[in-house]
Amino acid sequence: MQELDWKSRTRLVDEVVEVIRDRIYEGAYPPGAPLRQEQLAAELNVSRTPLREALRMLEREGLVKVAPGRGLRVVSADLPDLLDAYEAREVVDGLAARLCARRGDGVLVERLRASVETQAAALAPWAPRDYTAANVAFHRSLVEGAGNPYVVAQLPLVRMTSQIFTPLKLIDSTRAASAVVEHEAIAAAVAAGDETEAERLARDHIRTTIASLRMRIAAEAAPG
Repeated sequence: MQELDWKSRTRLVDEVVEVIRDRIYEGAYPPGAPLRQEQLAAELNVSRTPLREALRMLEREGLVKVAPGRGLRVVSADLPDLLDAYEAREVVDGLAARLCARRGDGVLVERLRASVETQAAALAPWAPRDYTAANVAFHRSLVEGAGNPYVVAQLPLVRMTSQIFTPLKLIDSTRAASAVVEHEAIAAAVAAGDETEAERLARDHIRTTIASLRMRIAAEAAPG
């Protein structure tokens, strides 16, 4: 990996957090991967003290955790964990959409529509990596656009569920095409300032994933 030149020693911990976080989101440190402090310190060209603090911050964000007997690792999730995360997202995304519609921010609407256009372009030919990036951008814009710091604080949940917990190979192009239509409707409701409809559409959008996860969990639990 490219050697890093830290620009601000006063913000070193924040910078280390940002680099490790981005590498997790990009898949350089995949789900379940061990994070060894000695190796990380050498890769990032930092001492152990700021690295330990950075890892504690990432643990508070839920991106890394200590696995009993296995040390510090990037988070990974089984289906029940993913279901729990999406049940929380239904509330977060719904509220975010309502608040975005209330704010009536034209720049936000344009960002939402641009993400939808990028998603649509990734459908044919099917480009799951490009689709995922645009999907994350859409939901990130929605959460950040809410303008409520308590909602914005849930942003790591969006990126965890969409980028870390969901491998690209499991993203279905047919479902992706339906999601694009749903995103278009959410963006339209936000643009119209219809708070109730924006929240309903956003929650329904997440409920589709919740229903799919419940079916997969039931199928895995079925005998034989």
